[in-house]
Order: sequence, then structure tokens, then C-alpha cells
Amino acid sequence: MVMFDSLNRHLLPPYASTGIHAPNFERLATHSATFDRAYIGSMPCMPARRELHTGRYNFLHRSWGPLEPFDDSMPQLLAQNGIHTHLVTDHYHYWEDGGATYHNRYTSYELVRGQEGDPWKGDAHTFENPPTLNQKEPNLLKQDFVNRRYMQAEADMPQSQTFSLGEAFIRHNHDADNWLLQIETFDPHEPFFAAERFRDLYPHDYDGPLYDWPPYARMTDTPEQEHHIQKEYAALVSMCDANLGRVLDLMDQYALWDDTLLIVNTDHGYLLGEHGWWSKTLMPFYNEISNIPLFIWDPRSRQQGVRRQALTQTIDLAPPLLDYFNVDIPNDMQGVSLRETVASDTPVRDHALFGIFGGHINITDGQYVYMRAPASPENAPLYEYTLMPTHMRAPFAPQEFAGTTLQPPFTFTKHCPTMRISGKPWMNPHNFGTLLYDIVNDSAQEQPIQDDAIETRMVTAMSRLMAMNDAPTEQFERIGLPLPEETL
Repeated sequence: MVMFDSLNRHLLPPYASTGIHAPNFERLATHSATFDRAYIGSMPCMPARRELHTGRYNFLHRSWGPLEPFDDSMPQLLAQNGIHTHLVTDHYHYWEDGGATYHNRYTSYELVRGQEGDPWKGDAHTFENPPTLNQKEPNLLKQDFVNRRYMQAEADMPQSQTFSLGEAFIRHNHDADNWLLQIETFDPHEPFFAAERFRDLYPHDYDGPLYDWPPYARMTDTPEQEHHIQKEYAALVSMCDANLGRVLDLMDQYALWDDTLLIVNTDHGYLLGEHGWWSKTLMPFYNEISNIPLFIWDPRSRQQGVRRQALTQTIDLAPPLLDYFNVDIPNDMQGVSLRETVASDTPVRDHALFGIFGGHINITDGQYVYMRAPASPENAPLYEYTLMPTHMRAPFAPQEFAGTTLQPPFTFTKHCPTMRISGKPWMNPHNFGTLLYDIVNDSAQEQPIQDDAIETRMVTAMSRLMAMNDAPTEQFERIGLPLPEETL
């Protein structure tokens, strides 16, 4: 598995002609099945990775957090069945409080430091940051500038090191059986810090301060600044493409196409000014964020250069890996194996549910996307259900436990009760309202529609999927849906 972060489907050559230099993604598409209707499940980084491990949605019960004691973990299940699983990553959220249980589920792992504001190199001196338009918390911004001092050469950059370690694993183990390698890079996540040779691919007029880290906010930049950010992102995608090419070269060199499954994926997309926004978490999850790239080569069916229209999600990535190694898929996993989908575009679901904790609850059937907003401006009630109470970078504060109660087990918690803690939403979707889009006839989602019959159909499917996932009753109340009869 080669996994990127914040990789935009709509900018890749296999999906669109946008002028981005990415010949290896084109090469990959000729040697794999390209999925046109792959969707996220839970946003953002670690919620998506929990789905990658567990094969079930995260966002209905939990925000950002570690794996739970009751979670099924795909790499751990493989390891327990004699498969050596190895993670190589520069995704620094793995070694923060909110992600620290994930990498330990692999048989072995290698961590590459320095992305974004990773607290890596120490510099206690007082200094002013260089002139920049990057609008981040001062200590995070300072740490990023400190880290960049140690990345003067392309080979020193975290993405390059990550792929070099992945390449070393393949060269050492290509003649062995029963292994899973996950090469995972934080790029092209912001800041869009790419090697100079990739930035040279996108000459443009810009004569301002450093600006490669857009805010999570509405877009208020000048056209020149917006264009500059888009080119910086494009350069980083081209760097990702070059490193992907290293993996494809090894697949060729060692004839790994004969017996090695290859998955290339991402956790979500990113807004680069579309819909008037930067980034990914504060706004409705338009297709630029939710409809993600996915490529799969399966040596059993040997389907290459084909497109797949089946509706798939991140929860559908753990089951194919278990299936490939003939490991039983746990009952609590709600994703499905994509073996027959790769082979013949066999459908696996009629609707896909997706969202972020406390945000819109979204659903698509491939033609329509329905975004259900909270019924009240308070965006309540909302609770976290966890035995691992941590946020991204810190445990829950003592005051957050006020009013905590013990929740009886859910269907998937293996008879474990959980803490029920008052939740803090990432955003308030009530400000945007409920939205319905026809993404076949309005792929840019510029004109929301009103159609009572379609909305009723989507609401019925949403309620059914939420019930199937044992969604807390207050999630129905929060978005103004009656409880399905079977849960009353």
C-alpha cells in the first residue's frame, strides 16, 4: 500500500487534464483498476486511519483519537496469522497522543521525522520567523522553520526518506512471501514544501513572502496568492508522483506484478480555493474533499487499464488485505473485500456514508450527495464514546470529564462499556444548512437542488446506515431524524 495524505483526485492525470506533471500516476492507471467513485468515510487524518485498520466508520462515535482496546486492527490480525506487516511513514500524527496506538499494531515500523510542525529538532534560541504569509500558531510555525533547515537536499526531505526506507524493505524482502508493506507519506498535505526541481515545473509570477501553508478558512487571498498556492501544491504532487515511480520501478524490476497486491490511496482531498475555501474540515465536504483517488492492482484477476464505477470507501481497504492473505474478516468490519469489484466492477454498496465528528452527516448513492445539517444552531446533543480519551496532541483535560457516564456496550465494542463524554465538534454545519447536489449533472456542486422525493430517499438510506453502524441515539436527534423502528 502506498498511501498519501490530502491527495486531490480531481487534479491527477488519470482523472482530469489539469496540467499537473504526474506521469507515474498515469503509468499506474494503465497497470491497475482506477476507481471513479471511491469516497472517504471519516475525516480527517487519524479517523481515516482508524477506518483503515477497523473497516468501520469512526465519525459517528468519536472524533480524533487512538485505536480503542476493542478495535479490530487489520495489520495486527495479519501479524497474528503469520504475515509480517511493516509501516514506513513520516506522518507525524502517529507519534502524538491521539495516534500513538496505530503504528504499534504492525510487526515492525520505521518513523521519519520532520513534517509540518513535528517537534523534531530542538532550537532554544529566540529568533523571528522569516517573512511569511503562513498563518499558524507561532510555536508550530517556528518548529516548521527549524525542521526545514535540516532538509536542504531533496534526499533529506521526509517524503524522500520514507520512500527510500520503503524501497530498502522491498529490495530486502522481494523474494520472501507473506508480507505487507505500507509506505505512507504526509505529503501532499500542507505545508506545500517541495524540492526545487518540482517547483521549477510550475513557473509563475509571484513576488511575495513565503506562502505555502494556507489557513483553514474562507479564501481571502489575492488571485496571485491563490495561484501561487495552487502551484506549490502541484509541485508537491509531482514530487509524490516521482516517488511513486520508484515503487513502480521495483514492481517491474522484481516482477512483483505476478503475485503482489498494490493499493495506492489517500485519506481525503483538499480545497485549493474551490467553493471559496482553503483546506478540508470547516466547510461542507464537497467532492474535492470526499471523492478520493484509488488504484488497485490485483494479480489474481490481472485487470489493468480499467475503470471501476462501484461505490467504495476507506472502510473497504482492510477487508481486501485480509482476504488476500486468507485471513478471516471479523464480523465487526463493515467494509467488504474488493476482489470481485476489481475483477468485474461488482457493486459492494448502494450508498456511502461519510463525515466528521459533529459535522454534516453525508450520504451519496453516486448520483446525489445529501448533506444533513443539525436541527438546531447548538449542534447538540453530541457525545464522544471512548476508552482512550485523547485529542490530537493531548489527553482530555480534567474538566472535560464533567458529567461523564458509563455507556453500555455498543454492538462492536466486544461487550466493553465506554465513557460517554460531552463532545466538541470540529465545525458547526448548521451555518451551511442541509444541502443536496446532483453530482452527475453538477459535478462542481455549484447549484444545490430541492427535491422532496430524492431527499426522502436519501434520508431513509442515511437512517438505515446509521442504525447498521449502531449510531448513538443522539446523533439522530442532532440532525433531526426519527429513530428507525428497529432501534426504538
